[in-house]
Amino acid sequence: MDNVKQALKECDRLLRKNPNHLSAHAMKAYALARLGDTDAALEIGERILKVPKSAANSHVRQALVLTYKFLRRPGEVIAVYNAAQKHLPDDESIYTSIFLTAASNEMFSEQHQAAVAVNKAFKREKYTWWIVVSLLAQAQFEKGPGNAQLQLTLAQRMAEKALQDHHVRNTEHLRVLLLVLEAQGNHEAMLSALSLDSSMAQQIANDPDLVTQRIDLLVKTRSFKEAIDAAAQTLDARDNWIDYKLYIEAAVGAIKQSAGDPDAQQQVLRDTCERLTKWSHARGRARGAQLATVELAAKIGISGLGVGHESGVRSLGDQIWAYVDLFQNKAICYSDIMQYFVDNVREAAATADSSPASSAVLLDFHSDQLSQRIQQVRQNADSSEDSAQAWVNMEKVRYLLQALRGDDDPEKWIDGVDSLLKSGLDSKNAKAKQAASSDMVLLACQRLIQATFLAYPREQQETHGLLTRSIFTILCVLEEGIRLNGENFLLKLYTIRLYLCLSCYSRARTLYDSLDIKHIQNDTLGYFIVGQGLALGCFIPDLELSYKGVSFYDTAYVTIPHELESAYKNGTYSNIPDFLEFNDNLKNSFQRQVSHRCALRNETIEQGRSKDVVEVLETTDTQSIELTDSVLASLHDNRDFKVMGLLTPLDMAQCNLEILTRPTPVHSVHWIRVFSLLPQAMHYMAVADVEALEAKKGQLVSTVAEAGDLLSVYDKKIVEGICCVADIYTCSLGNPGSVDEKIDELVKIIDTGIPDEETADPKPTDLSKLPLSTIRDLAAVTEIFTYAICAKHAASRHNLPFSNAFGFALTQLRKKALRCIPALKSWSNKPARSAISDSWIDTDQPMLLSDISQHMRTKHKQALDTVVKGCADSWLKSAKGVLAHWEQCSL
Repeated sequence: MDNVKQALKECDRLLRKNPNHLSAHAMKAYALARLGDTDAALEIGERILKVPKSAANSHVRQALVLTYKFLRRPGEVIAVYNAAQKHLPDDESIYTSIFLTAASNEMFSEQHQAAVAVNKAFKREKYTWWIVVSLLAQAQFEKGPGNAQLQLTLAQRMAEKALQDHHVRNTEHLRVLLLVLEAQGNHEAMLSALSLDSSMAQQIANDPDLVTQRIDLLVKTRSFKEAIDAAAQTLDARDNWIDYKLYIEAAVGAIKQSAGDPDAQQQVLRDTCERLTKWSHARGRARGAQLATVELAAKIGISGLGVGHESGVRSLGDQIWAYVDLFQNKAICYSDIMQYFVDNVREAAATADSSPASSAVLLDFHSDQLSQRIQQVRQNADSSEDSAQAWVNMEKVRYLLQALRGDDDPEKWIDGVDSLLKSGLDSKNAKAKQAASSDMVLLACQRLIQATFLAYPREQQETHGLLTRSIFTILCVLEEGIRLNGENFLLKLYTIRLYLCLSCYSRARTLYDSLDIKHIQNDTLGYFIVGQGLALGCFIPDLELSYKGVSFYDTAYVTIPHELESAYKNGTYSNIPDFLEFNDNLKNSFQRQVSHRCALRNETIEQGRSKDVVEVLETTDTQSIELTDSVLASLHDNRDFKVMGLLTPLDMAQCNLEILTRPTPVHSVHWIRVFSLLPQAMHYMAVADVEALEAKKGQLVSTVAEAGDLLSVYDKKIVEGICCVADIYTCSLGNPGSVDEKIDELVKIIDTGIPDEETADPKPTDLSKLPLSTIRDLAAVTEIFTYAICAKHAASRHNLPFSNAFGFALTQLRKKALRCIPALKSWSNKPARSAISDSWIDTDQPMLLSDISQHMRTKHKQALDTVVKGCADSWLKSAKGVLAHWEQCSL
């Protein structure tokens, strides 16, 4: 910024000497824009453009373009180029600049007009394709009413004419035509464009993606025999799973087409099996071909075709186990085969003529097959890494079969965990940091988590002590696994989740930061941690993380337009729809809204310490967070709920560990709506708009009622608090007699979340309450207290009569908080560790995981110390964060 300030001074110096120096004016506008003085920068830019021929000066034009680009005002950028074009009608670069500005900023109508203009003026081949791609983009991505079909028809005609005139010179041009046809669902025309007799036949044959697309189109147009031949020819030359799947789909389609001709059906199956066998014997290709054989068995079973056995196709169950036998020592084996197990069992249950026992029979079959194999691989697990991996895969199958059976006995879920931990933590393979050993630790913890939440449901308060103690024990196992192999991503994810279940934000955040999250993963994995610090009193760390997320989305405004511009310049047109879709996903990202709302909340808490907060609230941009139902419905949920390496399908909620380990409900549309309404309500208090405030309060109440369990009890408490604050504000103007009652109601809400003397210094027997509710309650009422202070300052500013009584009540609350929270802080500093030892480590109280706890005490004390420190330090930082806020609040 110092350089920008110096540049501004230099511009002023030049302008003092020459007030008509347009370049200096333009550079001054850019400097002011960089320094945040948007209005002044825009005013100068507008003034410059009124000067005749000013935009024809390349220096002036460049500075103005930089100014408007920085301010994200593409319309003004185009206005600069349009002004220059009037005086430079033969400058091709100005035409292309107008097009690229519109294209990179998704101004689709302007983009199309610019493409037509540059093509008309200079008649270059690439500009024809700019028009085609512009029409395609406008049809697919322009919001609001339009004529997509007309645009696609025009694009198709232009692309086909280019093809006929031999102006389709590379596969990128061909891909554009295919994209246009695909947008219309015209598969026959797409197939014609990919004809082997076309002028581009050789280029198509040398492009693997186009070869696969042609096979896919043959299947979609039900040209199954041609698809079989094309796929077989391709698979003779390469090993590609998509081609295998298309080959199987074509074969099954051909069998169905031959209904009534059993001999023809058998011939198709024999040919298919012979080819799969041939490919499976080719060096390095066994996996794809064998998995395709499983796919064939699955498709035949689903289709109800009774043609398999005579042609050598075994039942899906037999084929699954044949595949497992061949590839059980490969890490990818289970992910390859899991869905087939699920489909096999579920298909039996869904078959019309089956009884409810059919799936049970299949489960018994698979369990029997597993029992024949698992004992041997378990015994050989220490002999080699391949043997260890085979055991891991068998254990994963055992887990899945238990889940499919609906096993709700916690004891059965922990069966075999001791063996897994012995190999995963204590064997020579574990010390050698073999990947299979880490997988064993993870598997053991997945079983322990499943058993824990079955044995001690969160809804049963009487077992909360056993629940927290069990989570602590599992954390010890996970921390030891991380100590042995700090590169294991999944071990860290589970550890983060369980620490958050115990309200331990600091340690969870440290582990999250160690994951080396890439930029795009802020969108897919941000839900794991963003907002958790806010809920646990770590307001500033959470604000920093929220800003990081918001910054990522802001960066996309620069990077994606750059990628779009490069695609047009380089002629990589087929990438453009992907960039546009990616941009739409980010601009309308669900997690983007969550990160923004968390940042807003944290900012309010941070600024709420000062009396100046009213001025901040008065200038809140309420329109940008006024989300309509249609906007909320258009959000893209890019969050990755599969990231925890689940061993069961996502729809099996009772065994979905991502769901089971959520510390609070995952952020929902209702959450976004609530925390969009809340700052709006605060704004209307600041500006004394009672009518608007009442409307926002009503929307908050109805949103919470509609949300049900999709909001946490703490979020609901915050809404209850803000509604009470709103009532105090509005009653003082319309019904002053009830203000005292409303103040008492608010005091009660806040007071229930401030730990009393006993809770602030927990006894060992009460330790479960601290991680499950005390800290979260305290953070929630701290946020409510902040909003109450903001309302009090607004009332004082507007000379409302209740402000003194309100201020007195808040002062009394603050005194209690400053008495009790330091006790919690002091307890977390040292006595917490002793309490953990007494309650979770050294106790003789029986629990489901007693043997695991004893094993960790005797064999892995370092891991115990890590978890004890992680818990105590995290609680201490939460207490410090909340205490600092109460201490610094200005009344």
